[in-house]
Formats: sequence, C-alpha cells, structure tokens
Amino acid sequence: MDTANLTREETAARSAAVSVRSIRVELDLTGAPERSRTGFPTATTLEFDSDAPETWLDFIGESVDRVVLNDQEQEVVFDGARIRLSGLAASNTVRVEATGAYSRSGEGLHRFHDPADEETYLYTQYEPADSRRVMACFEQPDMKASYTFVVDAPAGWEVLSNQAPLKTDIGLGVQRVEFAPTLPVSSYITAVAAGPYARVDGEWHRDEQGIALGVFARRSLVQHLEADEILEITRQGLDFFTDSFAYPYPWGKYDQIFVPEYNLGAMENPGLVTFTEAYLSRGAATDAQRAARANTILHEMAHMWFGDLVTMKWWDDLWLKESFADYMGSHASAVATRFHDAWVKFAANRKAWAYQQDQLPTTHPIVADITDLEAAKLNFDGITYAKGAAVLKQLVAFVGDEAFFEGARRYFAANAFGNTTLDDFLVQLSAVSGRDMTGWSKAWLETSGMSTLWTETDADGRAVLMQAAPRPHRLRIGLYDRVDGRVVRRAQSELDISEERTVVDLQDADLVLLNDDDLTYAKVRLNERSLATVEASLSSIDDPLARALVWSSLWNATRDGELDAVRYVAIVREHAPGEPNIGLLAGILPHAAFALRHFVADERRADEQRVWTEAAWNALRQADPGSDGQLSWARALATASAFDDVRSAEIRSLLDGDVPEGLTVDPDLRWQLLTALVTTGHADAEDIASELERDDTATGHTAARRALASRPDAGVRSAAWDAAWSDLTLSNDHLDAEISGFRAGGRRDLIARFDEEYFARIADAWHERSIELAQRLVVGLFPATDALDLADAWLDAHESAPAALRRVVIEQRDHLARDLRVRAALA
Repeated sequence: MDTANLTREETAARSAAVSVRSIRVELDLTGAPERSRTGFPTATTLEFDSDAPETWLDFIGESVDRVVLNDQEQEVVFDGARIRLSGLAASNTVRVEATGAYSRSGEGLHRFHDPADEETYLYTQYEPADSRRVMACFEQPDMKASYTFVVDAPAGWEVLSNQAPLKTDIGLGVQRVEFAPTLPVSSYITAVAAGPYARVDGEWHRDEQGIALGVFARRSLVQHLEADEILEITRQGLDFFTDSFAYPYPWGKYDQIFVPEYNLGAMENPGLVTFTEAYLSRGAATDAQRAARANTILHEMAHMWFGDLVTMKWWDDLWLKESFADYMGSHASAVATRFHDAWVKFAANRKAWAYQQDQLPTTHPIVADITDLEAAKLNFDGITYAKGAAVLKQLVAFVGDEAFFEGARRYFAANAFGNTTLDDFLVQLSAVSGRDMTGWSKAWLETSGMSTLWTETDADGRAVLMQAAPRPHRLRIGLYDRVDGRVVRRAQSELDISEERTVVDLQDADLVLLNDDDLTYAKVRLNERSLATVEASLSSIDDPLARALVWSSLWNATRDGELDAVRYVAIVREHAPGEPNIGLLAGILPHAAFALRHFVADERRADEQRVWTEAAWNALRQADPGSDGQLSWARALATASAFDDVRSAEIRSLLDGDVPEGLTVDPDLRWQLLTALVTTGHADAEDIASELERDDTATGHTAARRALASRPDAGVRSAAWDAAWSDLTLSNDHLDAEISGFRAGGRRDLIARFDEEYFARIADAWHERSIELAQRLVVGLFPATDALDLADAWLDAHESAPAALRRVVIEQRDHLARDLRVRAALA
C-alpha cells in the first residue's frame, strides 16, 4: 500500500477520533543558501484530543529524528509518509523533530537560486497535500487548527507567513521570526516564504478596519513588478468582497508574493497569497495579460471566504471553493475594475477548457467522487474551475444576484472557520431563493457531460430548438442582421428549456445565436445561414460577447469534426486581424495554431501551415504600431515559424533590431523568435549562448535549455529524452524545457523511435517521481502516433496501475483519438 496516498475513508475516521487544538512549527532555514545542503531542520509541536489509542501524523522528508509524546520519548515508527503514534491519552502533546527536504519540483518548500544575482529564495506550496513535506501534520482539510510559525533565517531576508511577525530576534548573521498565531485553518493553506525579496507596501481602509498590504518579488525582477496596478486591483477587490459578503476580511494582513518555478497560477494562502512570476512581464504585455492577472488576484481573494474561512470537508467538494472563486474572479473583474469585458474572455476561452474536459471519458460531475489524494490532485481541472463557474453563472440567472449573494452571506455566517459539504450551501441558497435547489443540483452539479444546442425545422415548418443530453437551461436567443456593413442584434427572446425538442417562435435572421449573452453552459451550433454570415462578417459583429460566442461555437465545431479545420483557420485568417478585443484574440490565435497541428489532414498540413505563417507575418506588418494586436501577432509568428521557415530571414532581422514601428521585442519574445529559428535549423548553439549572455536570468537559462533541446538533430532530441526521464536534478521548469525541446517543431521523424519506450517507462516514473513531475512526464511525452495500438496495449496490460496514472493515459489517448478521427473524416 502507498501510505502517502491518503484515502477519504481513513482520513474521515481520523478526524472523527482526533480534534486538533494548536500546532507550532519551527523551521531552521539558515542553511538554505548552501547549495550542497539538501534539507532543513523542522520541529512540530501538536496539541490534540483523541478518542482512539493510536493515530498517525503525515510527514515526507529526509528523516524523522525524534518523537516525544506527552513528555515521553517514543520509538520512531516512520514508513516514509506516516509517523505512527500509539498510547494516546484523551489530551495529548506531541513534538516531532525531523529533517525536511528542499524541493525542486514546486511541492513543499521550494528552493531557488537566482542566476542573476546568486541570491536564494524560498517559498511553500502545499495544495492538496504537501504541507507534510515541511512539517508533521494532519494532512486533511477538515482538521483545522491555530498555527504558530517560528522561522530561523539569514539576517536581512524577508521572512513571511500567514500572519504578521509577533517578534523578531536578531543574532549574528541570523534572525528568528515568530509569527502571531493564525485563526483556525487547514494545513494546506499555511505558508512560509523567505529570501531577499523586494517589497512594496500599501494599505486598505474601510470604516474601522485597516489592512496592511504587501507586494513582493525577487530583487532581479522588481523593475517589472507593476506594484501600483496590483495594489489598485487589491483595494478594488477588498471593497467589492467586503460589500458583497458582509463579512469583514478576517486574516489580518494581505501580502501577495510572486515566486519562481511555480506550478500554479496562484494559491490562496490567507495573508500570504503566492503567484507565478509569469504574471510579471519583462517589457511587453497586452491588456489581456493584465486582465488575466487581475482576474487571478480577485480569484484568490474570493478564496479568503470561499475556501479559507469556510473549507470543504474533503476534496469531493473542491468545487465549493474553486468554482466560486473562478466565478468571482470574472464577476469582480467586470464590476469592480477597469476590465469590464471579463465575461467576454470567459465565454470564449475559459469555457473552452471546460468543454474540452467535459468530453473526455474521464469527465466527472462538478461534485466529484474523490477517493484519495492522487484523485484530488487531478481534479484541479476544467470541470472544477471553469464548468463550475459557468454553472454558477447560470444559477445567478435563475435566482438573481441578490439571492445568490445573500445565500453566500448566510453560508459564511453559519460555517465560519468550519468545514462543509454541498448540502450546507444548498440549504442556505434554498432558504433565500424560495426554491428547492436539489433538482438543479442533480442536473448540474451531480451529473457529468454537457448539452449541445442547435435548430431544425420540423415537418410543419416550425423552428425547433434541439438539445442533445437534455438538461434544464435558461437561455436567450439573439437574432442578428447585417446593417450598413455591421452585424447588429435586432431582437432577443428568453426561455427556459429542459426537453430534447422545444418549438420556438424564430424569425428569419442573418445570424441566429443560441445562448446569446452566455447564460448557460452548452455547446452551440450555427445553422448554415448563420455560418455563412460569420464566415463573411464575423469581425463586423458589434457586440464583443456575441463575437466571443461565435468564436466559441466555431472552435467547438472544429474540435468535433463538424467544421473543416481548414475552413476554421481560413475564418481566423480573415477575421482575427480585425478583432479589437485582445482577450478574444489571445485565445483565437493559439486555437488556430492547434487546429493546424492536430485537425488538418496530413497531406494538407504543410501547405496550410505556410499560408498561416504568411498570414501571421502580414498581420504583424499591418497591425497598429504599439498595439496589443501587433504584439499578439508577433508571438503568433514566432509560434508558427517553429513549423515553417518561410520567414526565417525576417525573424533574424527582428532579432537584429529591424522591427516594425511600435513593436517591443522584449527578452521573452526574443527567445520565442530565436527558438523558432533553432527548431528549423536557422540558428545554433552559438546563437543560444549569445542570447543567454544578453539575458543571464532565471527565465533566460530556462529558455536557453529549451532552445538547445529544440535543435533538429536526432542526438540532441535523444539527450533531451534522457534528461527528462533520468536527470533528477532538473527543476520543474527545466523539466518542462527539456520536454518542450524534445517535441519542438512536430518532428516525429526525430522522436518516433521513443514511442514504445515511453510506455515502458511511465509506470516506474509514476512510482518514483512526485505526482507533479510524473504528471508532466506522462502528459508531455505522450507520443503523437498514427494509431492507438500502443496506448490501448498499455491500458489493457495495466488494469491495476494507479487510478490517477490510468486517468492521465486515458485522457491523452482520447486527445489522440480525436485528432485521428477528425483528420480522417476531413481528409
């Protein structure tokens, strides 16, 4: 038995028998700058009551050195994941002294050495179950406690945790910082960060409440921090949520820290929110990027209530925090910040993630059946986030804003600092809305899959709204006409449907848009007249949300093989250069690139790729100087040029400084352009070394590794393959770089010989690597074969493999099956 993979049943039994009062964690991080030192001393003192004579603590690290229970030395019984405690009294105090391991995978206490200035930075990341890599704990969300952190660190470092420091003692070259105790929280949202981070301070006030704000980043990145905008969004969010939830922010301070080699977008640790450094642009950023950062800031802030104040009992109800936070990120962006078009991007891009996930054979209800921690890790997906948010948007359309928010207020008041399940929320919502929400919950939260909507004409000439996989929907139908070169809405009707066929009063229109205003969660098909209209006039649709829904419909039809991928890319070529909404353009361009590589028939791909590369080049030249569109097309050109070298000379000129007026070629774009040249054989290791000398930063080193692995040489790709599987010193980002280089340019001729070896390796990798790194290997190196035989053979031979590993392989197989099916149908 893998004792690290905790199950729902055993953790439920533990929390029924054990009640935690307080936890004190002492960490000695003074040796972190020494690269040869792999671990750090950690001591945890836990006070708890127990009805059982024995239990266990969770810990994963280098060693457990001492266990003292109720002042009595205990034999250390440690299997690598659990510390056995026996002879418990009704009230207990246990102290565990151990050595934790510094992480290079972004799990636990991650250590990063900055090549720009040789400084060392630390931060923690735990969700769902990696706090046990730092401290001995009860690693489950329903065992909340007050935590006190005491951290020894080098003098001069910023030392941060969930609460403000209570006292700081300065020694010779070291400091000890003791933080104020937290309010009751789950282990996975505790946090520590330490290092010579640069900081910018601010504050927020409302009536008698004042909140200290802090924004942090590595010193070598501080010039890219944009702290003023980050603090502005933070204040706007605190205003909005304080008013909306009628429950004051409870966590004291509000620090936000941008950290390197981060596995997620962000994490909602109360009082110390962590963000990926990808949100800090090194010279050029579109408004869509800033909107995404604002959305994430607000998403994490919503978690201070949904997730931190009130926490799911077990990971089955992960949606109780993530779906709500995803909804609130867009809602608060739209009503509280300058990014009023947040729902436009959500409709076209965020929901695309949900639609894709919901069509996989492994799809699951929003309220999922999570049997263990490995299953929990994989359920941070498009269902839990984007579908859940879309369904909540639909719920608001049913019950109204006021009932929804009043239900949330009552939910917080009734369950503050506690743990909940689905029923706890439905009780409050039913009470305020006057509706029994169990039917809605069964249809939307407890059932997987999605509806597809389209129109037909019956034998009597009546318009019929058809629904595959029927569910109850409230939706609007928009009728649009071409008027003076524009496509404008003439009329709109609203209706509730639940059956497979619904007769509707539908007048003729150039464009009939089902689910107008995007109230519900469903794929929508365009009729032939509507398709002809958008093919000719998509960029002339006035309403950006309507355009978003059209782009979404086209993309879903392409993925399903109902719209020829060549036709789809032609529509993109025609209308994307005129798309004024940068949030939409940011999703359209990668969809077109994906369609070319996955859905265009083999015999047509090279020609279509060339046409697309030329289109990107022409759109770049014609874009308004200094515009977000110009930058987006430059990035699209770089992506396309890794597969077609028709503009290699022009890309070299861009790198040499011959750039269109207004275009900022920042370090990240330079690496994209150079890697495209490397991939097609128009640049070499000497060019990469020269670029690294120009950009001798952490991002530069990762990009250089990716570029070196992208060289079109069988020996280079073989070395990248070996490094990915065998080099255990690679950080998470460097592993990604090797994988990306191995697959660069779609050069199956260089890598197909590894197909069978992939399937021979994945079971061992899953067992030997952390789940974060193993998942990157299994997903990133899955071979794009011309048949499903190898994947099917592995699944048949490994029926007893870990369920999480089988899920990943099944999903990758399904992606490949879709590619093959769509290409064959349209060949």
